[in-house]
Amino acid sequence: MTTLLLCCLGALLIGVTLGLLGGGGSILTVPLMVYLLGYSPIVAGGYSLFVVGFSSLFGTVHKYRQGSVNIRIGLLLGVPSFLVVYITRRYLVPHIPDILFGFGNFTLTKGMGIMLLFSLVMLFVALTIFRGGKIIDFSERGRPKYIKTMFQGVLIGIITGILGIGGGFLYVPILILGTRLSAKMAIGTSLFIITLKSLIGFFGDIQILDIDWIFLLTFSAVSVIGIFIGSRFAKRLDNKNLVRIYGYILTFIGVSILAHILYQLV
Repeated sequence: MTTLLLCCLGALLIGVTLGLLGGGGSILTVPLMVYLLGYSPIVAGGYSLFVVGFSSLFGTVHKYRQGSVNIRIGLLLGVPSFLVVYITRRYLVPHIPDILFGFGNFTLTKGMGIMLLFSLVMLFVALTIFRGGKIIDFSERGRPKYIKTMFQGVLIGIITGILGIGGGFLYVPILILGTRLSAKMAIGTSLFIITLKSLIGFFGDIQILDIDWIFLLTFSAVSVIGIFIGSRFAKRLDNKNLVRIYGYILTFIGVSILAHILYQLV
């Protein structure tokens, strides 16, 4: 009963995070499924893609009605990611060896390697957000860098495909810095990208995973409720506060996962 309650609360928090920040849901989904429910990082990654994609669909519709989704820019950044994440989940991830490195009593498994990369990516993005100890001034406007943004979309597709995450915490900063969208517009556009990319990536897993649809749909439904709760709170926060929340969440969870992995290795 305790595990079920924590699972429901976790699913709700995932939805709130997506609605509030336009990303970060999979940051919570993967650790929750790995450390609380006991799924392997590969299965958790596949489930995470569905949960985040399904939940983000409702958030995208809500944001679109508010005029906070830029479809053109979303496709510009998203299409390269869509293609790469499917290829990664379908063909690359299944062929990663179970033992990445071994020396004496020290063994780095595929699962540990994925979670290690997971934590390092989050900490890297958090450091970028708080660069120099100050929040990056996302209000500055300059010439959009669309070609560079498309290449970044490919890179994000590879990373998120391996980790099984939506990648909103990567998309939002790139949308703001690369295309000069406002934070609120970037959040809505990020949800649009995450919806399509995550569901497409999940389709790459259907043929290689034994899916528990009852659990997956129930978990996703609770997350959808959280999406609308988070969207309401987002209206009360300015751009600077939204970016600060990103940094704090990424830092806390990234450090926690890294500490857990290091403890296992010692």
